[in-house]
Amino acid sequence: MLASCANAETGESAPAVTAEAAPFTTSEVATFEEPWAIAFAPGTSVLFVTEKAGAVKFIDTATGTAGTVSGVPAVAYGGQGGLGDIAFLPAEASDKLSGRTIYLSWAEMGENDTRGAALGKGTLVCASATACTIEGLSVIWRQTPKVTGRGHYSHRIAVSPDGKYLYIASGERQKMQPAQDIATTLGKIVRLNLDGTPAAGNPMAEKGGVTAEIWSLGHRNILGMDWDAKGRLWEVEHGPAGGDELNLVKPGANYGWPLRSNGEHYNGDPIPDHTADDGFAQPAAIWNPVIAPGDLLFYSGSMFKGWKDRALIAGLGSQALVEVAFDGESAREVTRYDFAKRLRSLAQGPDGAIWVAEDGKGGRLLKLTAR
Repeated sequence: MLASCANAETGESAPAVTAEAAPFTTSEVATFEEPWAIAFAPGTSVLFVTEKAGAVKFIDTATGTAGTVSGVPAVAYGGQGGLGDIAFLPAEASDKLSGRTIYLSWAEMGENDTRGAALGKGTLVCASATACTIEGLSVIWRQTPKVTGRGHYSHRIAVSPDGKYLYIASGERQKMQPAQDIATTLGKIVRLNLDGTPAAGNPMAEKGGVTAEIWSLGHRNILGMDWDAKGRLWEVEHGPAGGDELNLVKPGANYGWPLRSNGEHYNGDPIPDHTADDGFAQPAAIWNPVIAPGDLLFYSGSMFKGWKDRALIAGLGSQALVEVAFDGESAREVTRYDFAKRLRSLAQGPDGAIWVAEDGKGGRLLKLTAR
């Protein structure tokens, strides 16, 4: 049932644990059309769900009451593009939904068939238990530059533990080389103030322009970011053919893409592997074959005592929930729970239950509770 440390380092697949042998029971709560992100409004039992084609919905997990959100932006839907992540500010935790800040990310059209990720900020206003709207939604950040293609937007949002900053995953849009170009924000993690401006103290703040936004670089397609109990930011990203990575994110660090990867190009062309002396930040764990990560969550609840301070990764291609343990700055996969469905997003509920959104049309919203 357990994968060794070598599994994480070499990328060997861990044996999958069936649902019957897992430490949780699974219940289906609702279904959605291509759910992409799920997040609880802090202080409430209300879970918000973004759907890729451009809808935001919610469900009160305590009562089962469901509702919709209007005032959502138009999105560039297609390929990997559409409505993305959703985030709230922990400092605004309240038992009332209305009046709190809401952040959304999405794929946005540009000129000449180009696209790029955008981040918007607005105020959530709820007229009833089943209807909310986003007032004053405005774009506060854009991926630079917009390029052709419909892949690798990333656009995950992580609010810092102190509530002062936004960390945005900005994929390299399948263009590779811009991940090493500090004149772009492609293939980067950016750190912003809550209004979308570059945060003071960023590693290249003195250079100005979009370079001042950069926190780390050399990323491919980040689809999960979260904070551990020590306040450290981690991310999980897709490799090419092989080489999915879990990384501890450090300011100014370069994670090597496309110059280093433990995978290879889809046409079989080799890419030099990460080595200790290559000058790049080293992944904490790699997977080959890939797990195709959809999201990352550090567990901080009490319902699953064995998961405390461990990470859970939603697997798309692997169709599994991947459990990861940590030792300092290294990580290892310990267990893989088979769901036989592509898993897109994760959230921890107020009671410590884990919520899982499946990927695709008719994706189910599942609640995992301890046996």
